[in-house]
Amino acid sequence: MLKATTLARRVCCTVAAVLAGTTLGLAPVLPALSADFPKQPIEMAVLFGGSSATIAQILADSMSKELGVPVAAVSRTGASGAVGYSYVKSTPPNGYNIVWNSNSISTAYHNGNMDFDYKAFDGIARVGMEVPALAVRTDSGWKNLKEFAAAAKKQKMKVGVSGRGAFTHLASAALFDKMGIDVIYVPYGKGSAPVELLAGRIDAALQWPSQFKAQVDAGQLRVIAVTSVERLPVLPDVPTAKEQGFDVDAVLWRGVAAPHGTPKDVIAKLETAIRKVVTGRDFQERAAKLGFEPAFLGAADFDKFIATDDSVTAKLMSELGLKKKN
Repeated sequence: MLKATTLARRVCCTVAAVLAGTTLGLAPVLPALSADFPKQPIEMAVLFGGSSATIAQILADSMSKELGVPVAAVSRTGASGAVGYSYVKSTPPNGYNIVWNSNSISTAYHNGNMDFDYKAFDGIARVGMEVPALAVRTDSGWKNLKEFAAAAKKQKMKVGVSGRGAFTHLASAALFDKMGIDVIYVPYGKGSAPVELLAGRIDAALQWPSQFKAQVDAGQLRVIAVTSVERLPVLPDVPTAKEQGFDVDAVLWRGVAAPHGTPKDVIAKLETAIRKVVTGRDFQERAAKLGFEPAFLGAADFDKFIATDDSVTAKLMSELGLKKKN
């Protein structure tokens, strides 16, 4: 029969051995989980349709080639982006669920659609910028913002936007505030701005240039302004709002983020793949046709950029009476 002290000593040694074995066993496993990343398909949540979904698909296909696993661009739309953000936030922070994010992370939070903000995610890379364009029917006769403003002061216009609190709503509100006009906002489904315009259900629409291209080429629609400081290569003859006397600079950024806490080396691998894609000729040529301007930023700089942009967005939404979150 073993003495108590001997038994205790053996138990302690056994527990120590088990703990040591567990620790030794885990030590190489944790790094290995990310060292061999990726080893399964990656899902990239896409929050909106139209050109956003098109660019996301181009990016996802090219990332698949760089990473050696499928990257699926999956539509998770709704509530001005809140549906997709909420889904990705709820997934494990391992790099296998990422989100095609944008200024919507701030607008969706500040307009009350989500109870979490940009800090729920870690930036992977900014991919580029998109500039909203204001279009009207050609037969309306309006050729510029001043003509549109003059008409809007006589009769309140119906303007189509992606949804209340969405970036197109924010950009148009900023523009019309500078123009001194009040309008009726009409939300429409993804990609339907040209249809709504041509059917006469709205008088104007603020959306991405690619949405209007076919109808502009056909002479049915006219783009009368863009909201960036400089003209767009895809619409070289369209003056900016600032050129027309209205000091507005509203540009949408798009990028990729992962749930907060995703391992740094996983972030780095995704960032490297995106950098190769975005700086490549194929992506840049295809993006140009859609009016999308590649503007790569790495993870660290992207996080800083989002934090700064969130402050600017919150201030603008507050000034326009659109901010609900403190």
